[in-house]
Amino acid sequence: MLIPELEAQERRLVLRSFTHDDAWHLGSLLVELARLRHAPVAVDIRRGPQQLFHCALPRSSADNDAWIDRKRRVVERYAESSYLVGTRFRAKGTAFEDSSRLDPDLYAAHGGSFPIAVEGAGVIGSVTVSGLPQAEDHALVVEALERFMATGRAVEGATH
Repeated sequence: MLIPELEAQERRLVLRSFTHDDAWHLGSLLVELARLRHAPVAVDIRRGPQQLFHCALPRSSADNDAWIDRKRRVVERYAESSYLVGTRFRAKGTAFEDSSRLDPDLYAAHGGSFPIAVEGAGVIGSVTVSGLPQAEDHALVVEALERFMATGRAVEGATH
């Protein structure tokens, strides 16, 4: 049941546009949600190879940045969330690290990195959280994207 739910999230969370200002608003929203939960996370938003937003909250570490890079690479390679990719491997009775043929020092199919998809363009970037158990990292990103879309910022391309 988890795979169809994750696939539905990706179909639903497609933006009309995504600007530098949108990255700031989405990242700020993620930081606000994490602070409310006292979550020791790092947050990263990329469009293509460019890092548009990064924040490391108290009790996070450089290890979280390394996890961000590894999870983000999975999104870049598969154009799907790192959690969905890992869940698909587990559903087949194997582990991503054992079956993907990708270097586990560079790729991690653990929850927390989600594709930034734009209508008519496909996946143009990623939003990643690291510091919580993988399902919680993923859920935090999804919640932030849902709230971000509800504000209309992604629709209007609001600038501030």
